[in-house]
Amino acid sequence: MPIDGIDPNTVPNHVACVMDGNGRWARARGLPRTAGHGAGEEAMFDTVDGALEVGVRWVSMFAFSTENWRRPPDEVRYLMNFNEGILTRHRDDLAQKGVRIRFAGRRDWHVPKRLLRHMDESMALTAGNRRMTLTICFNYGGRAEIVDAVRALVAEGTRADKLDERAIRSRLYWPDMPDPDLVVRTSGEYRVSNFLLWQLAYSELVFTDVLWPDFRRENLFDAIREYQSRDRRYGGVKR
Repeated sequence: MPIDGIDPNTVPNHVACVMDGNGRWARARGLPRTAGHGAGEEAMFDTVDGALEVGVRWVSMFAFSTENWRRPPDEVRYLMNFNEGILTRHRDDLAQKGVRIRFAGRRDWHVPKRLLRHMDESMALTAGNRRMTLTICFNYGGRAEIVDAVRALVAEGTRADKLDERAIRSRLYWPDMPDPDLVVRTSGEYRVSNFLLWQLAYSELVFTDVLWPDFRRENLFDAIREYQSRDRRYGGVKR
């Protein structure tokens, strides 16, 4: 069924979300920061369901950044266990809905081996799905991704005159992932925070004051309506 005010022919192919405001949501209720992360789980999967409903083919979620290791150790431990729990609670349901799960980010010593195993299992379980690709950006940084791509090119002995945008894109974590058409950031912050820096060169940015735990599919639909009202020229001029 069509969503009111949304043109089904111009739905963004790829929507990326910076899920911000969990801590402020919890603090406003006198709760520990971890309670905000827990509340954000419902927001995440209602948003995914809304994206499925409206026909978005790619969704990327900024779950844990390379900078988030600076947070208090108790919160970091909670987030490791929480993200592991998200996978065990939701991957079978996502698989049944035709969602392919992927992860983008550094697989280094910071990430517990048990969590890496659950990530690999989730990707293997859903590898054949094509209704939507859900990329969870975990231990991810946009600058780190570009550095890793350049390091790979250097390690391969790529000559300087062969370094171009195509070469770098081909060494990103998921080269087949299309650039986001729409990036949504919650909680009233107006920055991209090192998220998909290479990919969002021409993305439309929508900022909302809604804190992430309160975000639902209707907020996603509002962002898509805003996206559809814009004139995308990619640096050119429409004649």
